[in-house]
Amino acid sequence: MRSRRFTRQRGVALIIVLMAFALGSILASGMLTRQSVMIRGATTYLAQNDARSLALGAEAFARQFLARDMKGGGNTPEENQEGDQGTDGEQEGTATRREVDHPGEDWARAALALPVEKGVIEAQINDLRGRLNLNALTEVDGTVNERQRNRLERLLRVLEIRNVRPATFVDWVDADDQRSGGGGAEDSDYMLLDPPYRAGDQPFVSVTEVRLLDGMTEAAYQRLRPHITALPNRDGTLNVNFASTAVLRSLHDRISQGQAESIRETLRESPVESVEEFLALPEFAGLGLEPDGLGVSTDFFEIAARVSVSGTVYRLVSMAQRTRNGTIRILSRDTGRTQLITKEQVQASE
Repeated sequence: MRSRRFTRQRGVALIIVLMAFALGSILASGMLTRQSVMIRGATTYLAQNDARSLALGAEAFARQFLARDMKGGGNTPEENQEGDQGTDGEQEGTATRREVDHPGEDWARAALALPVEKGVIEAQINDLRGRLNLNALTEVDGTVNERQRNRLERLLRVLEIRNVRPATFVDWVDADDQRSGGGGAEDSDYMLLDPPYRAGDQPFVSVTEVRLLDGMTEAAYQRLRPHITALPNRDGTLNVNFASTAVLRSLHDRISQGQAESIRETLRESPVESVEEFLALPEFAGLGLEPDGLGVSTDFFEIAARVSVSGTVYRLVSMAQRTRNGTIRILSRDTGRTQLITKEQVQASE
C-alpha cells in the first residue's frame, strides 16, 4: 500500500517537474523571440537613423552647391575666369551668375550618385521657378491675379484636364466661402463628399493638396504635378529657362505645341539671359506677350535625396530658398515622396 502511494507521489512529482521544464522552455523561447524582435527592431532603427543622417548630409551638400552657384562659381573655365577679374574683392561675373539660372548649370544638369559602405546616396536639385505657382492665384488683398489664373486655365487645357476649373483652385486658396466663378467649389461642396472635409481657404502648403480639389482625379493630378508648385509667397514669376513645353504654352493662347517645343529646344541649347531676349524669339512675333511675370533666375529649389544602405531605403525631399545674400534656407522636408531621382546620374567617388 505504502509502495503504491510512494509510486503515485513520484509520478505526480515527475509531472510537476516536466510541466515546470516545459513552462521554462516556453518562457525562454518567448524571451529569445522577443529579444530577436528587439534586436531586429534596433537594427532597423539604427539603419533608418544612419540613412536619415546620410540624406541630411546630401541636403547640406546641395545647399553648399547652390550657395557656390550664387557667389559666381562658373560651370566652364571661361565663366570661372570672368568671375576672377573683379576688383576690390568683387567678381564681375557675379551679377550674371546671380541673375541667370538655366538647365545647363552643374546643379541642374544631372543627379549625383555617391557609393557608401553597403549602399549608395543619390541626390538631385530641381528648379521650382519654371513651374506655375498656385499660391500666386490671389493677391494679398484676396483679389484674383488674372494673369496667373489665365495661365492656369491654359495649362489645364493643354494637359486636357477638363473636370477641374481654375475657379476651383482659386476657391481653395482664398479666405472666403463664396464661389469665385463657374466651376468653383467651397465648403458646401466638399462637406457633401464621403468623407467630408473643408476647403483649404489658405495658400497651398503642399502641391499634394491638389488631390483634394473637387473633380480632381489621380490621373489628372499626375499629369499636372510636374508643371506646378506651391511656393510660400504670391510671386508668380516664371524662370523661362526651366519652363516645360506645357508651361510655355500657358503664356499665350496662340502658342502651339510645335512652337513650344521649338522654344524649349532653343532654350536648352542657348539659355536666355534676359526677358527681353526671350520675347525676341521668333515664335513670339506678333503675339504682344508682356514681360510681366517672366524672369530668368531661380530662388526656390527642390533637393531630392534617396539613400539605400543595408537594405534600408530613406527618401527626403526638401524645399530650399536662396535669398538675395546667398543664404540657403530649408523651408520644409517631406519623407513620403517616391520617384525622386529622374535625371541622368553622375557617379562620384567616396
